[in-house]
Amino acid sequence: MDLIQTVCDAGILGAGGAGFPTHVKINCKAEYVLANGAECEPLLRVDQQIMQYHAHDVVSGLRAVVRHTGAKKGVIALKAHYEEAVRALRAEIGGDEDIELHLLQSYYPAGDEQQIVYEVTGRVVPTGGLPLDVGCVVCNVSTLQNIAKALQSGEAVTEKYVTVGGAVNNPVTVKVPVGISCKELLSLAGGTKGDCVYIIGGPCMGRIVKDPDTPVTKTTGGLLAIPVDHPLLSIRSDELNIQLIKSVCCQCSMCTQMCPRNALGLNVQPNRAMLSLASGMNVIGDFNGIFSCCNCGICTDFACNFGLKPSVVMQKLKAAIAANGTRPKKEVFTAVDGGFENKKVPTSRLIARLGITEYDVPAPVCEDLVSTDCVRILLRQGVGAPSVPTVKVGQRVEKGAVIADIAEKKLGVKMHASICGTVSDVTDSYIELRRA
Repeated sequence: MDLIQTVCDAGILGAGGAGFPTHVKINCKAEYVLANGAECEPLLRVDQQIMQYHAHDVVSGLRAVVRHTGAKKGVIALKAHYEEAVRALRAEIGGDEDIELHLLQSYYPAGDEQQIVYEVTGRVVPTGGLPLDVGCVVCNVSTLQNIAKALQSGEAVTEKYVTVGGAVNNPVTVKVPVGISCKELLSLAGGTKGDCVYIIGGPCMGRIVKDPDTPVTKTTGGLLAIPVDHPLLSIRSDELNIQLIKSVCCQCSMCTQMCPRNALGLNVQPNRAMLSLASGMNVIGDFNGIFSCCNCGICTDFACNFGLKPSVVMQKLKAAIAANGTRPKKEVFTAVDGGFENKKVPTSRLIARLGITEYDVPAPVCEDLVSTDCVRILLRQGVGAPSVPTVKVGQRVEKGAVIADIAEKKLGVKMHASICGTVSDVTDSYIELRRA
C-alpha cells in the first residue's frame, strides 16, 4: 500500500499544531521519527488518553512512518507522569528495538517540537528551518493514530477527540464529528459556570473566540470556558499599551532569559523587541531570531513581573518584518544555554501563575462518538490553501465521502463528510451538512 497516497486520501494533517499536511511532511528520508505525546498546553488531556487507550494505533502509525522514511529509530516523547500511557505503550512496543520511549519532565513548553528534537537528539532546529534539517520528522500521536486507521481500513479523518474544560460543570474528553459546534461541546460538559469566553486550544497558545457556534476542526485539541472576568483573558488579549511599555519596561531581560527558544541558541530576544516598539521599531538589531519565536507565551505569562506582553510584541514585529518581504535565514545563532535545564518552567508553577489551578482536574474520556444533526467543515483547517468544494447544495453525501479536494498545485488536504446528510450550504470558508 502506498503510504503517501493513503495518507493524502484520508485527509490527514498535523493534529496537534499548525495542521501541516501529513502526506507532504512524511514524504522524505529521515534519521529519526519522533512522536509528540508531550501535550504542550496545560489542562488538555487528549494526547495522554490517545496513548493510554489507543497505544496500538500510535505505535502502528509510528512504525509505518519509520519504514517509509528509512529512519533508524522511532521515538515516542511523552511526560513521565503519564504513567498509564507509559505502561500501555511499553506493552505495545514489546521487544521492538526500533521503537522507544523518551520520558520528559513536566515543564512548559515540553511539547514544542523544537524542544522535543533537542531533548531526544541533542540537535537544534535552525531559525527558518524544519526538524528535517537535522534529520527528524515530528508527528503528533493523534496524527499517527489517524495514519494507522487509514492503513487498516482506509478510514478518513472525520472525528476528533477534544478536551472540554475550564469553567464547565463536568470536564470531559469527547470524540466528536469534525465540524460540530463548540456550543454542543459545552453542553456535553454540563454547560458553563456563568458567563464565559472560550479558548480553542490551551490557555497559553489557544485562540480566544466569543462565538459558541465556531466549529471543531481536525486540529482542535481543547475547548476551555474561561469566566469573562478572569485575569487570563487580559493576559491573552492582543491589546498593547505602548505608553505603558515605554514607561515601565526596564529592560531587565527576564523575558529573554526565560525564553525556551533563546535557550536553544536561536537568538530570540523579547526585551529587544520591547525596546524596538517603544522606540519606533528602530533598534531591533539582529531581527532574524524573531522568526524563531513560537509564541509560547512564557515571556508574558511567566517572566514579566510588570504584566507587560512581550509575546504580543514579538508576533506584531514578526508580522511587520515578514510583510516587508524579509525571510528568515537558516542559522543556529549560538550554543545551547548552559543553564537550559534550570530554565524549564514547571507546568504546575505556570498553572498557578495563570490562576487556573481550579481547572487542572481530570477530564475522563468518553469513547462513544457524539451524534449531531449539523456540521460545518471549514475549508482551511491548517497550513496551506483552502480545499476546493466538490459538492453542491442539496447533494446527499455519506460519512467519509470527499466533499472538498486539494486545490491544484497547492499545499492542502482533502475534506470528508463527518456525518451522513445533505449539503445545506457551501461558502468560501465552509461546507455545511445537515442530517436528513
